[in-house]
Amino acid sequence: MKSEKIIKPANGYLMLVIVLILFFGSIVFSIQQENPIYILITVISFIGFFGFILVNPNTSKVVLLFGKYVGTIKENGLYWANPFFRKKAISLRASNFDSERLKVNDKLGNPIMISTILVWRVTDTYKAAFDVDNYENFVRVQTDAAVRKLASMYPYDNFADEGHDEDITLRSSVNEVSEALEKEIDERLTIAGIEVLEARIGYLAYANEIASAMLKRQQATAIVAARHKIVQGAVEMVEMALYELNKRQIVELDDERKAAMVSNLLVILCGDKEASPIVNAGTLSH
Repeated sequence: MKSEKIIKPANGYLMLVIVLILFFGSIVFSIQQENPIYILITVISFIGFFGFILVNPNTSKVVLLFGKYVGTIKENGLYWANPFFRKKAISLRASNFDSERLKVNDKLGNPIMISTILVWRVTDTYKAAFDVDNYENFVRVQTDAAVRKLASMYPYDNFADEGHDEDITLRSSVNEVSEALEKEIDERLTIAGIEVLEARIGYLAYANEIASAMLKRQQATAIVAARHKIVQGAVEMVEMALYELNKRQIVELDDERKAAMVSNLLVILCGDKEASPIVNAGTLSH
C-alpha cells in the first residue's frame, strides 16, 4: 500500500462498557466459583484496555499491525481496535516555521541575509509517516534549500545604471517572489504529503560586509535622481521666464544678457543654499 487509507474502528464508548463488564464480572465469578476460565477472561479483558484510541480534533492516528500499515483514523473521538495495533499520532493542524537567517548570494553575486516564514500542514499521513524519515525536519531542510535556490534566481535590487535592469527583484517584487517561493517549497514537500499554505520572506538585507557600501550607493542614487529632477525643473522655469519676458515685452535682452540671466537663474534654482541677491542701482551694463 502506497497511499493513505481512512479507517473508523469500533465505537470506544460501547467497547468501554463491554470491557468493564467482562473485567469486573470475571473477577467476581472467579472468586465465587473458583473456575480458572474466569481468570483467563480477566486477563483477556485487561488486555482489551490497551485497544482504546483517543483522537483529538485536527489530529490523526496512523495504525500499524506488526509493521504493516492498517490505516489512518482522522475523525476525532474515542475508538477501540485491536490491542496489538501500534498507534502513531500525526497532527493535522497548520504549523508555522520561521527559518534561520541564511547567508546566500543573489543573482548578481551579492551576499545577502534572508529568512522565510512558512505555514504548512500534513494532508497525507501515509507519506508523512513512511516516505520520509522525519517530516518536521524534512520541512526545515527543504525550506532552507528552496530559499537558497530562490535567492540565486533574482537580484536583491535593480542596478539599471550598471546594465542590470530586472523586472523582478527580492526587495521590490514581494508578491512575485512569494509566489515563486511557495511553488518551489510546495514541489519539494509533496513527497512528504505536506501542503504549503503560505510562504513569505521574513527577513531580507545585505550581508554586513557590504551593507555600508550598498547604503552609500543607494544614497548616491537617490541624490542623483533628486538632482536630475531639480535641473529639469530649473530649465523649465528659466524657459518660462524668458518666454514671459519676451511675450510681455518687459525688457529686451540680447543673446549675451540672456546667457547671463540663464546662468544666474540656474545657479539660484539648482544651488543647495539660498542665494543672496545683489541690487544693481545702475544701468544694465554695470
